[in-house]
Formats: sequence, structure tokens, C-alpha cells
Amino acid sequence: MQINLFDERPQAAPLASRLRPETLDEYVGQQHLVGKGKLLRQLIEKDQVSSMIFWGPPGVGKTTLARIIAKKTQAAFVEFSAVTSGIKEVREVMNRAEENRRMGIRTLLFTDEIHRFNKAQQDAFLPYVEKGSIILVGATTENPSFEINSALLSRCKVFILKALDENDLTKLLRHAIESPKGLGDMHVQVEDDHLRAIARFANGDARTALNTLEMAVCNAEMDENAVVHVTEQVLSECMNRRSLLYDKQGEEHYNLISALHKSMRNSDPDAAVYWMMRMLDGGEEPLYIARRLVRFASEDVGMADPAALNLAINVYNACHYLGMPECDVHLTHAVVYLSMAPKSNALYVACENVKKDIKELPAEPVPLQIRNAPTKLMADAGYNKGYQYAHDTAEKLTKMQCLPDTLKDRRYYLPTEQGREARVKERLDAILTWKKGEVR
Repeated sequence: MQINLFDERPQAAPLASRLRPETLDEYVGQQHLVGKGKLLRQLIEKDQVSSMIFWGPPGVGKTTLARIIAKKTQAAFVEFSAVTSGIKEVREVMNRAEENRRMGIRTLLFTDEIHRFNKAQQDAFLPYVEKGSIILVGATTENPSFEINSALLSRCKVFILKALDENDLTKLLRHAIESPKGLGDMHVQVEDDHLRAIARFANGDARTALNTLEMAVCNAEMDENAVVHVTEQVLSECMNRRSLLYDKQGEEHYNLISALHKSMRNSDPDAAVYWMMRMLDGGEEPLYIARRLVRFASEDVGMADPAALNLAINVYNACHYLGMPECDVHLTHAVVYLSMAPKSNALYVACENVKKDIKELPAEPVPLQIRNAPTKLMADAGYNKGYQYAHDTAEKLTKMQCLPDTLKDRRYYLPTEQGREARVKERLDAILTWKKGEVR
């Protein structure tokens, strides 16, 4: 017989809501913040809480922790969503908080997704935070350094919440099965290995873990003794695809592309392919990855293996022609090639040093000898005078100066001895020696 969790409890809240902890001792995870003797726990227990930002991935307990703080500090808890509220709603809540303050009641204003507020909306909090009308607790999945106004951020302590580990989630799931607030009034039989599988699937998100367990129990079979059996087949149906944290516009997008770049730069093809496939699995556009590989081919490989750029461009074209899912092997081809190629950032360094000089030094005129002289007037003014045509010499070289006088001996491109660039370095050293008139 298949069961329905809501047959007997039409008003029952979701499992994650029913199991929401009410004290720090019940709270799972974030021991670096709320463990015995840790900073946040001490602030809560000493009733010295001030405005703060909780930064962390979804489902790690940001809202729950704010509720626990409000209860522990006997503050009025007001929950506010940045998605559905504007400046008018902010000011209405602030006015109520000001009235509470005059009556000696503190207000803890929990603002979910605070990064979604624009600058004007965030600024509306400032006067009330400054005079203590509210304790602002903002929750965000985005880096507050980029998403929260500096004025507001400077008045808030930032606490970083981490994704829950597999042990934390397994413990939480076992508690859900045994607790009277959870599934304790049912006879649920589930293997520990199955709970660990749910924990891995949840990817650090407690809400996902509990929702998956609830769905599995909902779809499980009940035997004649009223025992609910959660089988591997039921679990596989509920976990048909791992939910990976990935937001193509958010910080995790940049974290993953950074991981890909740095793994290739470190000549670690296994890690590089893993991070590249993580991006594809999260829905990243393959042409975006291919473009980053083209950039990497010059920035990090460069003249150490000039063929790397051609390969990266060819892979970009292959991705353009084929698209997903077929182009994943082409991207893997490029990622492995670039990971194993000799590395040189000499081209990148040359670019950056030139840009720095252009920004900081006067815009020098082009030396007369390398200017074009298409008219008699320009030729009479000295344009092209003293120009030396390299092809007229046996060495195919001249000692003509091509940089402005102020940058006469400046070196930008400094080739390394990696891969084929070693031959480029040898030739450039020989050219510079010849131009100085030295004998080698």
C-alpha cells in the first residue's frame, strides 16, 4: 500500500518547517560560529547581538539562526523579503520598530536575500541601524562585499555560514525519522546508507535533504504491519539528478571558472576536467567555457606552445557547430591539452606592463623614423627620415630605435625558458646582443 503523509494531517507543515530548531543546542552545523565558546554563541548568550549579515549557500540555517537569536534575546522577530518589498514597506516596518524601541522592545528584522535590495532600499535601513531601532540580520547567498552597500556593510558584522557536511545532514535525517515533530509517529525503515545517499544528494542543503526524505517516505510502500519501507528504487526516483549549486550570474559562476583556470594553470588535468564538467552540469553555456579557454591559451601558455591557441579556437568552433551534449568531449580535449602544455605568462605580463605605462606616463609621440610619409609636406617635416628597411640587410635586422626616447631601453616581453618559448628567448637574446653591437 502506498501512503500519503497528509492523509491524517491535512494542516501539517512541510517536514523542514516542523523540524526547525528553536535553541542553539538543537541547531545543526555552523559549529565554527555557534559551538561552545565561539564568537557568535558568546554574543547571543551575553545578549550583545548587533546588526549582522549571514552569508552562505541555501539551506544552511540562516533564517533558523535569526529566529533563535530573536527568541534568545527576547526581541520582536520581523521577517522581511527583499523580493516582495520596496522602500515603502521598509519604512513602514522601521516606523513600527521605532515605536517598539520607545516601549523598550527590541526588533530583530530578518531580511532574506538582502542582496536583491537596490542602493536606495539598502540606504533606507541606515538611520535605523545607526540609532539602534532595529537589529538587522540580513541573509544572502551572494558575496556581501559586492552586493551590499559599503555604508550598510560597515555597520554589520559578517558571519560566513558553511554548507552542511554529510555527517551533519545524516544526523539531521535520522533525527527527522525519530522525532515526534517529524516522522516519529510513523514506523519508517530506511538504511543508514540510504540516509547518507540523501545527504550527498542534498549537497550541503538541509532543506533539500529533508524534502527528499519526505518525498521518499511519501512514495514508499507500507506493509501489513504499518512499517514504511524506503527502498533504493524509491530513492533513485526521488534523486534522479544531483542538485549542484550553480548560478550563471552569481558568485559561484566565478568560483567555478576560477577553479578551472587555476587547475589548468597548475597542470592538473583531472581537477580541470572536473570543474569544467561541473559548469556544464550546472547549465553553463559551452561557448562561454570555450571563450575562456581561448583566453587561457594566450594568457597562461602563450609562446611556450603557440599551437595551444589554434587548438582552443578549433574547439570553440566545434562547440559552435555541435553544441551540447556532443561538444563536451571537445572541451575536455582542450582542457587536458592546456593543462599539460608548458606554461608561460610572459605575454600577459607584457600586456599588463604596457597598459600600466600607457596609463601612468605621458602619451609619447611616434618617433619620426617610423612614421608614415604619404605626402611631400610630411616628408619635408622629417616623417620617415632615417627609416631602415630590415629586409635590405643580410641579418634582416637594423639598430633603428622604435620606442620613444623616454622608453628607449624598456623591456616588456620577457620570454621564459618553458617549452618552445626557450627558442624564442634564445633568438631574442641574440637580437638584443646584436643591436647593442656586442659579440657573442
